Amino acid sequence: MALSFTGTAQQTSSPATAQRQSTADAASIESSTAIAKPAALRKAAVEDVPQLARVLADAFNDDPAFEWLLPNERKRPAGLRRFFALELRTVGLARGSVWTTDELAGAALSTDPGKWRLPLHVLVLHGRAFHRAFGVRLPRAVTLLTRMESRHVRQPHHYFAAIGVAPERQGQGLGRGLMAPTLERCDQEGLAAYLEASSERNTALYERLGFEVIREMHYGGSQPLRLMLRPPVPSMGSTS
Repeated sequence: MALSFTGTAQQTSSPATAQRQSTADAASIESSTAIAKPAALRKAAVEDVPQLARVLADAFNDDPAFEWLLPNERKRPAGLRRFFALELRTVGLARGSVWTTDELAGAALSTDPGKWRLPLHVLVLHGRAFHRAFGVRLPRAVTLLTRMESRHVRQPHHYFAAIGVAPERQGQGLGRGLMAPTLERCDQEGLAAYLEASSERNTALYERLGFEVIREMHYGGSQPLRLMLRPPVPSMGSTS
């Protein structure tokens, strides 16, 4: 599976901290569960990987889980860029989809049903890349990955491996919009959506999209991971 988290540090009154907030802030996901897509949404391609890796690294720089995995603030951005470049190629593009915008202002990585777990040969093949991303913290990352995988839901579902928005584009509903195509597909197919939220703030935001906390996983970071599941939303014309 992907070692990714949909979440970030909570917003404070500090402008610098607020600028580095990832995925969705208070204005990104409205209280309604209705799905709205940005006008310039498209699927990412392999040539978009370098820029999207930088965007996701910026978005997750203050994420509690990645602060725990990569505590060196100076080295963290480079490690995150390497990690998300790998995630984009081996998880999103290879096993599902990566939705972005024409200006590459953010990305939502998701895997198709049954594709969330990375095969052993893929993990072995990219072992050196994982080591370059996490360095001496690789054993800690592998341990967390193993625990996340053991608790991952087994029912058919679409898995959001990562959702991140460039700091300067946060607060515009973009994170919510990037999730829209996958959530619409979930509803059309009658399947759940699953993700791991790494902060209380993002947990509340995803709850507004219909996600529910089904379990908490404590791992040593400042906040537990909230494992969240969203049941499919029936269309207005469907009957039970």
